[in-house]
Amino acid sequence: MNNQTITAHKNPSWWTEEYDSSWDRVKAAFKRDWDQTKHDLGGNQPDTQQSVKDTVKQASGTQAIPRRGESVYEKAEPAYRFGYGARTHYGTRYPVWNMNLENELRRDWTNTNQDADWESDSANIRAGWDYVE
Repeated sequence: MNNQTITAHKNPSWWTEEYDSSWDRVKAAFKRDWDQTKHDLGGNQPDTQQSVKDTVKQASGTQAIPRRGESVYEKAEPAYRFGYGARTHYGTRYPVWNMNLENELRRDWTNTNQDADWESDSANIRAGWDYVE
């Protein structure tokens, strides 16, 4: 045996399979939250767009838990859609992404989406813009 310590989980007498199931859900939500925290602190983990609200909803079972390392598509899809449509609308005028285009898109995005956060959404908007079928 090597120097690694293996931790065995011992359950109290009152522990049931229901607790295992609940814990598995909570553990998955916390893992996504942990990945997001590492990303936010400069780690190489992908941005999963996990917020504290997401973690609470996932842990309580009211929101599905995506696989670890994946962003929540439902949160990102409006920005992808916007970027993709913007390419069709602005593509002739701005054949390449530049600051003038970005300023127009920022204005459009924040005017269209009252609770939008350009800083959080701009990478997905850019991904939608850059998508080529």
